[in-house]
Amino acid sequence: MVDRSYPLTSPTPVEKPLTAEFEPQITAFYCIYCGYMAADTAGILHVQYPPNVKFVRMPCTGKTDIRYILEAFEQGADGVYVVACPIGNCHHVRGNERGWARVKRAKKILDEIGLGGDRLDIFFMSGSQGASFAIAAQTMTERIRKLGPSPIKSQPIERERQASEDASDEEINFRGRRPRKTND
Repeated sequence: MVDRSYPLTSPTPVEKPLTAEFEPQITAFYCIYCGYMAADTAGILHVQYPPNVKFVRMPCTGKTDIRYILEAFEQGADGVYVVACPIGNCHHVRGNERGWARVKRAKKILDEIGLGGDRLDIFFMSGSQGASFAIAAQTMTERIRKLGPSPIKSQPIERERQASEDASDEEINFRGRRPRKTND
């Protein structure tokens, strides 16, 4: 008997080659309508895409906040992209246009802070475009490979240590306690 069951959640990732080539970490935000349906279509058709893409479902790309995009970079993404419904065909009327405007603003912010707006993009597709969904992942992977690792990754994570010390100091001040003296 032939197994005719197909994955319904995401396309099939391509196996990683055993090379030492830089493999970018990419985060993709997509809406539950066209974006999710395009991913589902790619899975049904067994369309392959790079395995380095982490998917984040959104109710609508209009809910893609600039903070989410910047946070993805802070959490280690080398590139981020958004998959939206085609212009003029959003299930929430103009959500994709709001998402597009936010992506444009986020690109400017990324350029201003020196990370580069090229690390962020938006793709518009309908639910039947499974191949386009895979091409978007491949396009971003190739682009980020050329750009190299995110400059944020090369900086030491000193700010996390400092933030934890600041939080500790704030708690001491809040509780009215004096910090313990250490014998250094």
